[in-house]
Amino acid sequence: MARIKQLSKNLINQIAAGEVIERPVSVVKELVENAIDAGSTKISIEINNNCRDIRVADNGSGIHPDDIILAFSKHATSKIQTVEDLYSIETLGFRGEALSSIISIAKVTCTTRTKDYDYGFKVECANSEVQKTQFGCAVGTIMTVKDLFYNIPARLKFLKSEKTEFSYIQELVQSIALVNSNIAFELKNNDKTVLKTNGLGNLINTIKDLYSKDTASHLKEVFKTDELSGLKISGYISTPDYTRSSKKYNIFINSRTVKCQVFQKAIDTAYKNMIAKGKYPFVVLNLELSPTDIDVNVHPSKKEVRYKNTNQIFSFIYSAIDMALSNYVERPVTNTLSVVEFKPEQTAEQKSFEDIYVSDLKPVKPIQDVFIKPRQEVTQNTFFTKQETIVQNSITPQEEVETDKIIGQYKKTYILIEKDEGLEIVDQHIAEERYIYEKLKSQNEIASQILFLSDVIEVSPTEAQLIRENKDKFEHFGFQIEVLNDKEVTFKKVPQLLSKTNTKEILSDILENLDGDIAGLEEHILITTSCKAAVKACQELSLFQMQELIKKWRKCEKPYTCPHGRPISKIIPHKELAGFFQRNK
Repeated sequence: MARIKQLSKNLINQIAAGEVIERPVSVVKELVENAIDAGSTKISIEINNNCRDIRVADNGSGIHPDDIILAFSKHATSKIQTVEDLYSIETLGFRGEALSSIISIAKVTCTTRTKDYDYGFKVECANSEVQKTQFGCAVGTIMTVKDLFYNIPARLKFLKSEKTEFSYIQELVQSIALVNSNIAFELKNNDKTVLKTNGLGNLINTIKDLYSKDTASHLKEVFKTDELSGLKISGYISTPDYTRSSKKYNIFINSRTVKCQVFQKAIDTAYKNMIAKGKYPFVVLNLELSPTDIDVNVHPSKKEVRYKNTNQIFSFIYSAIDMALSNYVERPVTNTLSVVEFKPEQTAEQKSFEDIYVSDLKPVKPIQDVFIKPRQEVTQNTFFTKQETIVQNSITPQEEVETDKIIGQYKKTYILIEKDEGLEIVDQHIAEERYIYEKLKSQNEIASQILFLSDVIEVSPTEAQLIRENKDKFEHFGFQIEVLNDKEVTFKKVPQLLSKTNTKEILSDILENLDGDIAGLEEHILITTSCKAAVKACQELSLFQMQELIKKWRKCEKPYTCPHGRPISKIIPHKELAGFFQRNK
């Protein structure tokens, strides 16, 4: 065995860089986060040379002349001073590892100046060696990284194509720009501007800049606070009829980009049975909580987090999204409203950080909530602001809408409605299915119909046992099934809504759609019942029947999709129709 030797400073930094700097996007992340922490209002990122040359310029506070050399040293930072600071992190970069890691694997030049000096400094770094000279420049900092991984050929081999590596960078900058809409960002690739925001603090406009006007038009605002627990969440989510094929949620905690299983699970649960499998909503949400209630010091990437109270966080996020997806409006309070909430005392064990755990139980939707909301419209701010607030009372369902102007029925399947903004086309089966689903879900007991005659239905021994074990679940939804033996069952009762439906078809659909999800049996029963009870496609309806169906559907809390995730309606704008017929002059 070889003798033990002390590693060189540069080799130590290169080893550390393996955790901090994985690829070009890691460099961009660290430099941009430092620029944000410096109070910048403008940040420019330029990428060249197959993503190995990176330039990040900002108009932030700059680096003090006496701190410049120290800034490139390992574990040197202005953002934490004591051990206690690790449990109250309020900045993005805080470990003091980024710059020392970068200069060990790239050639770095930094020009920086603070407002207190008429001149700045230029710092040139290579192989962990730093040289400083006086230099004329504007207030702020420009970090220029050249030939990334030039001295680590093995790492270069693991980089993907320029297009792929840049896509990681673009995705990162988009995400950071969303949660910092008060900062103007510009991203260039090979001198071509790929991304640009105005930094005016309007989140909706930022979404339009980064995505499209169409995306922004399908969003619903999320805003919820809980002052007693110090929780706030704000942002936008798409309606269930506007989805994407990739699960890339823009989620933030205290304005920090994170990958959080609890957050993702809350989103998925809120959208369950509203979007089709393999489809995902567009999400931009920022959760704010006390830095002492969360641990971001889990990994050098700073994307993993742990909470003190995981289930509380899950329920809070879920309920905020659930209310945003429901047809609720906030009604201002005219008199003083006082709220008293019971908060049980935590034990010492509960106060310690929990491992990530997500309950399968659906959180109870609050009957009422109290919102503390900025006077200025939320769409004019970046998530939460420190503006004057007003108290608003519990959310209440929207008032009943006026009777729709129904034109008629197309193919005995779609109901055509004339609206101010255009022609609305509604699938009659899916619309009634959503209404029945929500109605049955809200009922404590579902009326049953006794069957005097019922077919004997063949099942497998496994299915027979499943029915025996879940007899109470079937009965809760109006079904009484008698298991004759391990291979045969018969219905004694069915919900009144299904009294004319083939019982064999009902049971077959419930059992076939389980897909091994025994825990979701009740939901499958509910969905199947709603589907079978709803009016069918190719069924002719009178004008009165269409009006009643649409009136019921309009009252739904979540009228966007059926429980299977299929969209219910589509509006063709007047402008689009007029353009087709060349009537837009």
